[in-house]
Amino acid sequence: MSSKRIAFKVHGEVQGVNFRSFTQKKANSYGLTGYVSNTSNGKVEGEAQGDEESLQKLLKDINQGPSAAHVVKVEKSEADVKEGESSFEAR
Repeated sequence: MSSKRIAFKVHGEVQGVNFRSFTQKKANSYGLTGYVSNTSNGKVEGEAQGDEESLQKLLKDINQGPSAAHVVKVEKSEADVKEGESSFEAR
């Protein structure tokens, strides 16, 4: 199965609510690689790589977010596949 990579940016009440930890746990459970980090303007952004089905599951989770989060919008775009990544990390 071929790998795809997506970039995502999450808008809303997404900092200080364990969003990065939530995203990292979900991504690791689906066997995805990449990262998630806070932005300086109150959003969360990241990239995820893996098979299409796993990426769709992660996007569904990100749209929901952890219980304390309030997701307003998720922007998604395709990104270039990166070789050599072995995990999904919260930065």
